[in-house]
Amino acid sequence: MFEAAELGRKVDKDTFAAAEADLRRSLLEVQRRARENQLPIIILIAGVAGAGKGQVINRLLEWLDSRGVRVHAYWDETDEELQRPHWWRYWRTMPSAGSIGVMLGAWYSPSLFGRKDKSDNEQILAARADRIVNTERMLVQEGVLILKFWCHLPEKEQAKRVKQRKKDPESHWRMAPETIHYANHYKRFIHNASRLISETDTEDAPWYLIEATDHRYRDLTIGLTLLNAIGARLDAPPVSSVLKTSHAPVLPETPSARINVLDRVDLNQTLSHKLYSRQIDYWQVEVNRLSWEAFRKRRPCVVVFEGWDAAGKGGAIRRLSESIDARLYSVIPVIAPNDEERVHHYLWRFWRHVPRDGYCTIFDRSWYGRVLVERIEKFAQLAEWARAYHEINDFEAQLAEHGIVVTKFWLHIDKDEQLRRFHSREQIPYKQHKITPDDWRNREHWDAYRTAVNEMVVRTSTDHAPWEIIPANDKHLARIKVLSVFAKRLEAALDS
Repeated sequence: MFEAAELGRKVDKDTFAAAEADLRRSLLEVQRRARENQLPIIILIAGVAGAGKGQVINRLLEWLDSRGVRVHAYWDETDEELQRPHWWRYWRTMPSAGSIGVMLGAWYSPSLFGRKDKSDNEQILAARADRIVNTERMLVQEGVLILKFWCHLPEKEQAKRVKQRKKDPESHWRMAPETIHYANHYKRFIHNASRLISETDTEDAPWYLIEATDHRYRDLTIGLTLLNAIGARLDAPPVSSVLKTSHAPVLPETPSARINVLDRVDLNQTLSHKLYSRQIDYWQVEVNRLSWEAFRKRRPCVVVFEGWDAAGKGGAIRRLSESIDARLYSVIPVIAPNDEERVHHYLWRFWRHVPRDGYCTIFDRSWYGRVLVERIEKFAQLAEWARAYHEINDFEAQLAEHGIVVTKFWLHIDKDEQLRRFHSREQIPYKQHKITPDDWRNREHWDAYRTAVNEMVVRTSTDHAPWEIIPANDKHLARIKVLSVFAKRLEAALDS
């Protein structure tokens, strides 16, 4: 694979100086256009130890307007990062629309550098490659331009550089701590790199193999490649959505085929006030006990509340949160994205709130807005919300792999009960703030939401993150079911 990057290419000093001035001016211009067009750009720099990756980054900061560039080096994981899913550290540093993120190694480093003790087996490496491909595709589909550069050195050239730097006190400080180790294991490193690059070299995010023996050739090639790639992306015509009609199989127009998962929910169930009073005390004590046990065992929790307008999400959240010590949880109300959130991938704002080990995050509405309100209101195009099911499943799988207990509730009421609650809110002064014109407009789309909820449950209810559909015509019953389901899921996870 790397033969094409071992040909001895060179650029002399005069040629480099002549090309640099024009390149620098052109890069600043294309960066300005990218900023105006709200194009987020990831420049990922990886490669052989000693190939000058740090020097490349310094050169790019010299050529570009550094105010629009953020550089991220992913060394040893911090305590904050270790207490969350592995990809959390990358999501929190994703560039916003119109900015450039330069990432050193990023999500490729664990597979390249994580085999000092040979602990990573082939299945783990293959799974990492699959997740990388899926994540990069997801980012590209949401408009991110990803440019991946592999700076390569032949084995003899790397050994020579390491030897020179070890002897030279003026350059020794520039050598990264892992350089000597991986220089001593060059063949194994290159074997891993070759496989990883092959598995992640895709149309969405191709690799550029850069010969790095001559620093002028290396820097000029990366700069020109960067200029051409950004310019081509900005000049390309908008890509129309491939999905023009419904992406789901069309069911026959018969009553039995049209039965929805919500149709199976018995909304006539009730719970007497006396029984509610006894059970609320019991389950709140259980939730409190289990949340402290989860804290001691360092098991985090994520709880998602979705449901019809006026279904009682707020009341259910209050009964759950008041059962947990205030130091152990946070409630995240999800409304329309703010300016900062709008210039990132839609999952970015949820990754930010993933709890650290032992703590709980409760989402009042969530990432499922992509396949519900954004779908119905056409805030997201068909292609965008259609692929979101897979993206959401992968996100929740990463939470579960880290040990996060994911519990998802859909609070279900019928249309008549919703209307009754709407009128009640209008008549009671302290509840009037709860009813808005949006609630009435959403009610007009009841059937469309019903279809969307059915598809959401069918396509995203998994073993590690199942949906719990709560009958909520009776608020007392709904609150007890929420508390009991959460307690039982947490207890099962703690006992496993």
